[in-house]
Amino acid sequence: MSGHSKWSTIKHKKAAQDAKRGKIFSRLNKEITVAARLGGGDPASNPRLRTAIAAAKAVNMPKNNIQRAIKKGTGELEGFDYVEVTYEGYGPGGVAVLVDTITDNKQRTVADVRHIFSKRGGNLGEPGSVAWIFRKTGLIVVEKNDVDEDALMSAAIEAGADDIEEQKSEWEIYCGQENLEVIKAALESQGIKWLSAEVTMMPSTTIKIEDEKLAGQILTLMEALEDYDDVQNVYANFDIPDEILEKTAQR
Repeated sequence: MSGHSKWSTIKHKKAAQDAKRGKIFSRLNKEITVAARLGGGDPASNPRLRTAIAAAKAVNMPKNNIQRAIKKGTGELEGFDYVEVTYEGYGPGGVAVLVDTITDNKQRTVADVRHIFSKRGGNLGEPGSVAWIFRKTGLIVVEKNDVDEDALMSAAIEAGADDIEEQKSEWEIYCGQENLEVIKAALESQGIKWLSAEVTMMPSTTIKIEDEKLAGQILTLMEALEDYDDVQNVYANFDIPDEILEKTAQR
């Protein structure tokens, strides 16, 4: 599990660069629009929208952009007719991959996602081929710097955390998706800032990857999928040691 969650942390640290290129804003615009369309425009009663807005604020997305995206979702402004589609496939080394997309053209998106897989040593699978490996889980990542371990443990556990894992420079807090907002609020009440907080898909089994070349091929596929405009999230069940993952991700 550590390799997968470490990739999530690396992605978060790259978010500032993505924001400069406008990629993350486009992705968050879609997420906010769909969240508002499905659950209404009030974040107080729409957890998915509340999480999306928090992510947008974390990368300094302008308030006007957020409000426009909400209004497109509620129908107050004209917008694209987005649909959510999840694709399943296999990467190099037999790694299972889930790809969440938001698109206004499913035919274009499936063709592009299939091409990304095949060009980078993977293949697109049938619906249900790998989804069974993953389950929805709340994940909050907190940097160790200036965090009191006892306060973190106490606040998270009392708020309903299922597990807390110590990594090299972060704490990873796992919880049921229904407890994510409660735990975030509990940490904030103790002055504990989180690096990332999301509902993610965690694998029940992982494939350990210790070959640096294979690790590079897997991460190349992950990055290509992440860079595609219609993709919102990518999940995989690789477990790459931190030192290999960090070295390969920096190339």
